[in-house]
Amino acid sequence: MVSLMHADEPEERYQCAEAIVELAGDLVYKRRIEKRYRVPNLDERLRRERTKSEAKLLSEARRNGVPTPIVFDVNDHTLVMERIPGTLARDLITEQISERIGEHVGTLHRSSIIHGDITTSNIIVERSSGRIYLIDFGLAFVDASTEARGVDVHVFFQSLNGTHEAYERLRAAFINGYTRNAPQAAQVLNRVAEIERRGRYVERS
Repeated sequence: MVSLMHADEPEERYQCAEAIVELAGDLVYKRRIEKRYRVPNLDERLRRERTKSEAKLLSEARRNGVPTPIVFDVNDHTLVMERIPGTLARDLITEQISERIGEHVGTLHRSSIIHGDITTSNIIVERSSGRIYLIDFGLAFVDASTEARGVDVHVFFQSLNGTHEAYERLRAAFINGYTRNAPQAAQVLNRVAEIERRGRYVERS
């Protein structure tokens, strides 16, 4: 494989909690940054493992039918990925888009992949086709438990509730799509309700 690790001058650069993301032409560079509060050897190992894990889970999700950016190259701390030309779902979400997101999350969970940070800011609607892509698998992991799936869905509902006025309609649309593809969808949604009750109890305590 020809290395793509040396980007042209990036057009845009974003500082995230765990990484610096640079956009250059048709590519996205995600570089995990050093954490000085960690022991150097541990920091090196964690960044290397998390980078490889993210690349693997992005590719695995795509093989199982969830649109994700193609990973072109990976080294110890950097992913080079396809740049998806589009708009973040947070800026144009509709009931139809929310339902399709639910379908994709259901497929992801059927593959035992937990995204870890499903928000409308980690979903892109492609400009030309309207295809929906899940991005940023930096917190993703493999887990088939009802609890992990429930937390994943709960995070998405929280992102809707915090940023979108038509919360109830968007939530119902997501559930329609999720139920279509997810294993044990009823149990997962029951767990989401339980997680929400836990949160309300903590707030009142």
